[in-house]
Amino acid sequence: MKKATNEEKEALEKYLLQFLNIEKQFPLLPGISNTEAVANLFGLEESELIKLRDTFKQNAKEAALELLKDDDVTDWLDQLPFKPDDTIIAIGDSSTDDLQSWFQILREILNIYVPEADFTFINAGHTNDTSTEALRRLHRDVLSYEPDWVIVSLGMFDVMRLSIAPKRTLLPLSETWENLSTIEDAIREVTDNPVIWITPPPVIPGLLDKMELFDFDISDEDLAQVRQIIAGKTGYIVDPTGKRMGNPPEAWYYLSDGINPSLSGQVNTTKAILYTLATTNEEKKGSQMGSAESLE
Repeated sequence: MKKATNEEKEALEKYLLQFLNIEKQFPLLPGISNTEAVANLFGLEESELIKLRDTFKQNAKEAALELLKDDDVTDWLDQLPFKPDDTIIAIGDSSTDDLQSWFQILREILNIYVPEADFTFINAGHTNDTSTEALRRLHRDVLSYEPDWVIVSLGMFDVMRLSIAPKRTLLPLSETWENLSTIEDAIREVTDNPVIWITPPPVIPGLLDKMELFDFDISDEDLAQVRQIIAGKTGYIVDPTGKRMGNPPEAWYYLSDGINPSLSGQVNTTKAILYTLATTNEEKKGSQMGSAESLE
């Protein structure tokens, strides 16, 4: 096994590893359940991989504990629509797949605040997924579990503009619309509960250009069109105008790529979700529901 250099280990710890959840992306690969084999792919010892992953998980737990000190948060938790034995699944891209994502923080909050409950949480996020890729795996990763609640956080990578084709987004807006509508219709076949939609946040201009790993750009003008699609959906709409990271967005809430949220940014999304779920009027079910705009 070729060992990762100190520089490579630093990159894994500060940016890459929290998104490299290859066990989810390649579930049928022989040996994928062997943690030592997975660690070897990263040039790490098994103990190093476990320690680094545990660090991100601990970050999510500590963020949850901090949120539980907020009186508004505990008030919102008392008003959530979840039942104690619900299965809650999130499908999304890297902001969901992140080992310290909003979904991980939400899981920790609910497990701590309602310890007697028997929730099932499944994180079906895949790093860099478009809505097309999410739709393709929807049955296997989401519908087959017959979830009570599905949280959808997609659209960011639909609007990538590749360096070789900057005049077009990766997916046309019409395809994003079709994909999200199909995902919504499919979810309705397995649960009567409305979909929880999370809009993509804006990006920090210029930061993405400095990332050698990426050869694409994302503009907030393109993202705004995706938000418009989501804002017109039925269900819970979290942050329809994309202002949960500040207006204008603040770099503090992002990682160095200017796209993916930092832990602080993930906390903002978690608060927006809790607020939206808690402040929706019962009589509005089946139509567009509450947003997180009063959190601004």
